[in-house]
Amino acid sequence: MSSARTYQVRTYGCQMNVHDSERIGGLLEDAGYVAASDDEQADVVVFNTCAVRENADNKLYGNLGHLAPVKARKPGMQIAVGGCMAQKDRDTVVQRAPWVDVVFGTHNIGSLPALLERARVQEEAQVEILESLEVFPSTLPTKRDSAYAAWVSISVGCNNTCTFCIVPSLRGKEKDRRPGDVLAEIRALVAEGVSEVTLLGQNVNAYGVEFGDRQAFSKLLRACGEVEGLERVRFTSPHPAEFTDDVIEAMAETPNVMPSLHMPLQSGSSRLLKEMRRSYRQAKFLGIIDRVREAIPDAAITTDIIVGFPGETEEDFQETLHVVREARFSGAFTFQYSKRPGTPAATLPDQVAPEVVKDRYQRLVDLQNEISWEENRRQVGRTVEVMVAEGEGRKDGDTGRLSGRAPDNRLVHFNGALAQGEPLRPGDMVTVTITRGAPHYLEADGDILSVRRTRSGDAWAARNGVSASGGGAGVGLGMPTIGVPAPLPDAPTCR
Repeated sequence: MSSARTYQVRTYGCQMNVHDSERIGGLLEDAGYVAASDDEQADVVVFNTCAVRENADNKLYGNLGHLAPVKARKPGMQIAVGGCMAQKDRDTVVQRAPWVDVVFGTHNIGSLPALLERARVQEEAQVEILESLEVFPSTLPTKRDSAYAAWVSISVGCNNTCTFCIVPSLRGKEKDRRPGDVLAEIRALVAEGVSEVTLLGQNVNAYGVEFGDRQAFSKLLRACGEVEGLERVRFTSPHPAEFTDDVIEAMAETPNVMPSLHMPLQSGSSRLLKEMRRSYRQAKFLGIIDRVREAIPDAAITTDIIVGFPGETEEDFQETLHVVREARFSGAFTFQYSKRPGTPAATLPDQVAPEVVKDRYQRLVDLQNEISWEENRRQVGRTVEVMVAEGEGRKDGDTGRLSGRAPDNRLVHFNGALAQGEPLRPGDMVTVTITRGAPHYLEADGDILSVRRTRSGDAWAARNGVSASGGGAGVGLGMPTIGVPAPLPDAPTCR
């Protein structure tokens, strides 16, 4: 009997793509494939692509080019391309890379195993791109990358028309899941050992528009507070135009909804926000920040900012710096504007010179880094409960060094060797006192004040074949993997 075929999924872009890749892995394993090890060439390589950045197509076709000779040497190997780039370039992927076997869109992930088999039997490329969603992705099997944290999609698609964003044309109009279905998935995850969920949507706080309930999102947050065993709830990404006071109240009054918020700004200039078709202005954005801080004083707020949008003047840029100073974000994902093919902004006049964009970008980064460091230094002396994270072990031999996320989603490094008793496991909770604030993380070098074992830790141990009494200070951990919901560093949240 031949061994099972192996697969690898390469993911680019936002959290929605990461979650889709979990579905792709689940589908393939349901069909009998097994994940390839790090040191072997997979029989099936799936690219889950992003179309947000200008060079996204260059990255994709460059990677496809590198695989062409590999496939020529490996009989039976297959390559599939899905995601937003596949949806956009449906007619050109196979023309530019004729060695690709399958092209599938954002609306038909569930077809992938059948398309791979059809391509193998017919010995020709299969291209299937649906124009609208037929089956909500959350009904598909999933291979999650974390035993203790999970993404939960509450909606897909977007009804906005931001001039810099191509996502609505690739993901389609917003489609909402019923609250009962969302809560049923969350309860099932908690029963499996998950203790943290992140609610996902292209415009998460617009949830409910499809079934006519403007307060559906705040009601969903409160309902999450009633799920026994669910310790942490996060969400991403909201849109300032629809961020209402009932959501702020739900965050403040629901204990397991974490005091962290990702609120995309994009620009501090009201004039540019109008050009971007962002239906809010500077005053409204800062008003939201003020109300969040009043209701949740310890909230850590992060954002997305685009520098160099067409027509941006130095005065416009100074307005952005003003908002950054006023809002005091704990962190920001900053981007130099690049033309996104298929967006209205790509053809706007007054494209800003690259050297000007680069200069403004650096000034923005310097300011935000200064603020982030100041805000992190303010955390020194605070006692926080940290969820132990799973990730790459440190390379400096310091095997006792572990990492995790505080309630406000700040990354905390601590010395796991100082824990008393059994080894720490991902998903367990430790209480520590912050001793140092660095620009992008916190340190807690003192004693661990307490350890709280969790069902998530039990689930991780069972999944990895680790006995309760096995092994040293615990698994070597560093920056969290995609199992720890946090904005990905290489892509905006598309909001």
